[in-house]
Amino acid sequence: MPSPLAVARGLLSRSPVDGFVLAILGTVVLAAFLPARGDAADVLDWVVVAAIALLFFLYGTRLHPREALEGLRHWRLHLTILTFTFVVFPIVGLVLRPLVEPIVGGGLAAGLLFLCLVPSTVQSSIAFTSIARGNVPGAIVSASASNILGVALTPLLVVALMTTQNGVQIDATSVLKILGQILLPFIVGQLARPWVGAFFSRHARATKLVDRGSIVLVVYSAFSEGVREGIWSMVDASQVVAVAAIAMVLVAVMLVVTRWVPRRLGFDRADVIAIQFCGTKKSLATGLPMATVLFAGPTVGLIVLPLMIFHQIQLIMCSWLATRYSRDSEAVTAP
Repeated sequence: MPSPLAVARGLLSRSPVDGFVLAILGTVVLAAFLPARGDAADVLDWVVVAAIALLFFLYGTRLHPREALEGLRHWRLHLTILTFTFVVFPIVGLVLRPLVEPIVGGGLAAGLLFLCLVPSTVQSSIAFTSIARGNVPGAIVSASASNILGVALTPLLVVALMTTQNGVQIDATSVLKILGQILLPFIVGQLARPWVGAFFSRHARATKLVDRGSIVLVVYSAFSEGVREGIWSMVDASQVVAVAAIAMVLVAVMLVVTRWVPRRLGFDRADVIAIQFCGTKKSLATGLPMATVLFAGPTVGLIVLPLMIFHQIQLIMCSWLATRYSRDSEAVTAP
């Protein structure tokens, strides 16, 4: 008879909800009932700073510069994906914000705009492209380039497009935080890659735990601060449901646009699939630490909540689409 732990793992493996997202949601619940306070909160703040720096150091050790240089030959593919990520999405976010603010409130509306400014995911974009029989090498280069460029572009877009309302504070201190907690560790990771890259590759599972543990810490810290400052008095269930509905529509619209436009531009099926899955994703792993660095006050929790909801919805919808593409490909190639 299987153990309860084995049964739980089996249920999680068949669940459409990503286990990492379940951990994050559990962390939100924990912060709601047991937020860090007093000295514990001060210690947690320093731990989060170290965790963010470690996270971007690990990103730097993983992304091989040669991969990006070799993949740049397919510049039309990468330019199209980056345009969707850092041009089309921000425009959509700007148009969406005044429309949804009366429904979800200023903090969540700012969060919806912020999620439109963060880079694409890496792992899930590549995984879904592979499942759908798309251009996997192109997805690897484009998703990696999105995260490399996003370290600089996302803070610049926040400065340019987000106002100082709702706790958004961008000044010299914020710039120093970006350099010290995100860009500098990433550069150090790139420089250290020849010496430590193989070690981290051999211990990929432990590295993954560090990644996800860092994000969980960021979530707990952000929502603990929000609870201390009364975040849940600022949002109700109807607003959360509205954000989820908006996120579903946003994912669906972007999936349609990222398929229609590339086909009109003459891309083949494999490239269109890569553009769809890289051009519609938004990275929770990168966006949450950036939000902690860029934003101040209790509204950090409100700003990251739409990204957390969007992340789960994009996984579910893209998983369904990738599976459908895979079945269509098998039907075409079957004798």
